[in-house]
Amino acid sequence: MFNIDDAMADVVLKARDPALAAIKLAWWREQLQALDVTPPPAEPRLRAVSDHLIRNGVSGEQVSALEDGWLGVLHRDFDSASARGLILFGLLAQLLGEQKTEFQDLGRAWARADLARRTGETEWLRQGERTRVRVRRRMRPLTALAALALRDEERGFPLEPERTPGRSWALLRHRVSGRL
Repeated sequence: MFNIDDAMADVVLKARDPALAAIKLAWWREQLQALDVTPPPAEPRLRAVSDHLIRNGVSGEQVSALEDGWLGVLHRDFDSASARGLILFGLLAQLLGEQKTEFQDLGRAWARADLARRTGETEWLRQGERTRVRVRRRMRPLTALAALALRDEERGFPLEPERTPGRSWALLRHRVSGRL
């Protein structure tokens, strides 16, 4: 799922023409939706979706919803852009056997921090409502991303480099306690 998200990010963040980027995003959406009824093409990321997601109960249609979030980035729509995290975390929680919506809300925080890191633009890093939860152990690999995103929101710009003792400590603390 992250590879598909990265592919869509490349389309949007490297685009010089928004209309062309929208067409490329539509191609990804159509290809993902087609995986529900046809074998995957030779594209490695689409094969991976078929092999790892569709076989485990996540449809291509569900993954294709990431396009809406990237269209939000393309059009500078903050709510739609952060909804990509809601979709991504919701699907990952589904794969882990969890259906709770707080994981989707944590996805919004991750999406905002991810966009701030990818673009270097402060306006993406807006603090949303902070969800205070304690996460069960099996969900912690997913929510560790949210723990780092919440740290980024609290600290603001300039963003802390990715490999620092503080970020490592935040991951370790979350891994052990499960608190966000």
